[in-house]
Amino acid sequence: MNNSAPRIAPREGLIEEVKAALGDALLHAEEAVQEVNLTIARQRIVEACETLRDRFEYQQLMEIAGCDYPSREERFDVVYHLLSVTRNHRIRLRVTTDEEAPVPSVTSVWPVAGWLEREVFDLYGVIFDGNEDLRRILTDYGFRGHPFRKDFPLSGYVELRYSEEQKRVVYEPVRLPQDFRAFDFLSPWEGAAYILPGDEKAAAPEAPGAPTPLKADEIKK
Repeated sequence: MNNSAPRIAPREGLIEEVKAALGDALLHAEEAVQEVNLTIARQRIVEACETLRDRFEYQQLMEIAGCDYPSREERFDVVYHLLSVTRNHRIRLRVTTDEEAPVPSVTSVWPVAGWLEREVFDLYGVIFDGNEDLRRILTDYGFRGHPFRKDFPLSGYVELRYSEEQKRVVYEPVRLPQDFRAFDFLSPWEGAAYILPGDEKAAAPEAPGAPTPLKADEIKK
């Protein structure tokens, strides 16, 4: 019995056909590890999606994802994953933007994009022009900032707890009782009752009363 995953059918000549169909709306195209990646001009994304749906049979929008590259002028990538059910093939589209330039919404092409665009807006702050319900979807009410941005602090800005006095959830500024710990994952935890063989600390002079290092066969027991 063959339980292997279904093979993805190749689409020979797809990039050339897409280039001819999209024209200057297509900025870059490449195929890597059997995946086709297209970079689309931001203002032409709706046109590109309609063409790929109607002429190339990519019927389903599977996901919209974001990426953040703070060093770039247009720091955000918005990535669209399309699926052709009839051709058993996937394709990836990408547009770039910044904190202010809106990306045209593709809700007119796939209504499900409304939820997916809200997720990218919530986590990255990308604005989608034409989305009539662009609200946060994953973070809490009153959340500040966009947590998937690379410059978002690890601790966030506020924390919440249930107040027994007020009998409700309250928001408070983040208070760190101690700095973030810096762990050395190449050595054992401090305070172990023995020293691991091969650890660079094993060569250090033994302090008076220090435990005797265990041998490898003793550790296995």
